[in-house]
Amino acid sequence: MRIQACLCLIVLTALAGATPAQDAAPSPAKTLGYAFLTSDYGARKVCRVNAAGEIDWEIKANRPQDVWLLPNGNVLFTHVRGVKEVTLDEAKKTVWEYKITGRNEVHCCQPLANGVVMVIESGPMRIVEVDRSGKIVHEVKLQTKSKNIHGRNRLARKLANGNYLVGQYSDGVVREYDPTGKIVWEFKHKQAFGGIRLANGNTLIATGDAHKVIEVNAKGKVVWEIRENDLPGNPLRFVAGLQRRANGNTVICNWGGHGHIGEQPQIVEVSRDKKVVAELSNWKRFRTLTAVFVLSEKGDPTKFELTR
Repeated sequence: MRIQACLCLIVLTALAGATPAQDAAPSPAKTLGYAFLTSDYGARKVCRVNAAGEIDWEIKANRPQDVWLLPNGNVLFTHVRGVKEVTLDEAKKTVWEYKITGRNEVHCCQPLANGVVMVIESGPMRIVEVDRSGKIVHEVKLQTKSKNIHGRNRLARKLANGNYLVGQYSDGVVREYDPTGKIVWEFKHKQAFGGIRLANGNTLIATGDAHKVIEVNAKGKVVWEIRENDLPGNPLRFVAGLQRRANGNTVICNWGGHGHIGEQPQIVEVSRDKKVVAELSNWKRFRTLTAVFVLSEKGDPTKFELTR
């Protein structure tokens, strides 16, 4: 009886100290099967990953959330205090940078024509377009009721029509602003991370901790969605960056923060009929991924030719 009691005590003690997400045996590593860039918020780095799932280039970055491959071959990415353009080689030379000051954060950026970069600043809640000399050539004031600087915005994109599509996370809305700052369209949804405008005029929306990807038309009607448990083995947790591929598939960053690290693949590619066609799962190599840039997709991002 004493031996059994001791064994029970040992087991209970072990269970009490265990944390499933960290202590459970990791699932076998999986790779997407193609090369991509990604921003690893949790590991504080931006990296290029090859088709075998190996990191073949990386650079340290403080809480990065957005990343682009530029037509000149350089990498553009955000960190919490600004935006950098660096060379994609061993030197990792910074060739351009925009820095912010004060109570402020940067969560996204976008390359535009003639070297101009769009940046959204959560402190003053504004979009700025910055040229190569660091001069702000255009500014758009955004509307918010949120006092939470960290949560005011996430993904924002300038559209081919000159407007801006902004995910306002704390306000629970994706808004389209014209160049003067007037709201011309909006879709309300709790924890709206951001949207991307599709070629058919619909908007694909990531909903953060609301655990969904939804596609809505111009009237705000949901025409397609992936709910939290629609994908076997891939429960949607915090839905972050998205990319719609030319083949119609959607690539989803399943950010594992807020208590779900180690529990599911970090990136998943899904077909239109909601079949999983590729997964990235490697919690030893990556942490929480916020953005994906598929390198095989054709198009010039400065000409609005990529849907991400």
